[in-house]
Amino acid sequence: MKLYPIESGNFKLDGGAMFGVVPKTIWNKTNPADNNNLIDLAARCLLIEDGNRLILIDTGMGDKQSEKFFGYYSLWGTHSMDKSLAKHGFHRDDITDVFMTHLHFDHCGGSVQWNQDRTGYEPAFKNAKFWTNENHWEWATKPNPREKASFLSENILPMRESGQLHFIKRPDGDFLVESEMGFGIFFADGHTEKMMLPQIKYKDMTVCFMADLLPTAGHLPLPYVMGYDTRPLLTLPEKEKFLRTAAENNYYLFLEHDAHNEIITVENTEKGVRLKEVHKCADLL
Repeated sequence: MKLYPIESGNFKLDGGAMFGVVPKTIWNKTNPADNNNLIDLAARCLLIEDGNRLILIDTGMGDKQSEKFFGYYSLWGTHSMDKSLAKHGFHRDDITDVFMTHLHFDHCGGSVQWNQDRTGYEPAFKNAKFWTNENHWEWATKPNPREKASFLSENILPMRESGQLHFIKRPDGDFLVESEMGFGIFFADGHTEKMMLPQIKYKDMTVCFMADLLPTAGHLPLPYVMGYDTRPLLTLPEKEKFLRTAAENNYYLFLEHDAHNEIITVENTEKGVRLKEVHKCADLL
């Protein structure tokens, strides 16, 4: 097995929304904002090469939305899905599986693209199976008013219409399950219904893809919960359980949204779980 970081692009979001009730005077120390109160974010995906399978975890925003849409997110940098895949010797047609932690636009927008004459949409990975879970699919395709702007039908429905959509099976009551993907999955409901976090046994490490349970290293303290979370009081025990386990077992936490910290480890302290070490993907993967 080999792991490759795939940088699909960088963007910015309002720092207050990213840190919920935490005052700017505190979060600005770890995630400094610009003059518009926006903080740097990444859309860092992960590619798993395992035998004959090439599994891509999340796909970023993609590029099919309007200039006005992308204007809300202050895109920056030169990263792209195709350039990052090519850097490691791959093409999007090589991908056999696309695993989506959840279906918010910044995690799955790159799964679907315009067709050739721009009259409709098609899967951006033509040879891949697309994986979500049935509970989350129902949640995303019948969105509540709060999340409706994050669940865009053009990002989601073409996967089913193409016949390439598949559901991960989840036994009721299990917090962490082994999956048909070849890695474990931690299910979390605080951010959105049945978000899935891969846990990958790699060399002598456990690499955890953190999605939106831990967006950046600055979110480590338990109360530092995003304003985007639909059930913040549920995020707290999920985050506590996960981080406590990560500290006890020296998990390597792959940060999808932290533009400046790629992989971290954590440790237990008198103040709770805190940052231990920061690592570059190039040094570990």
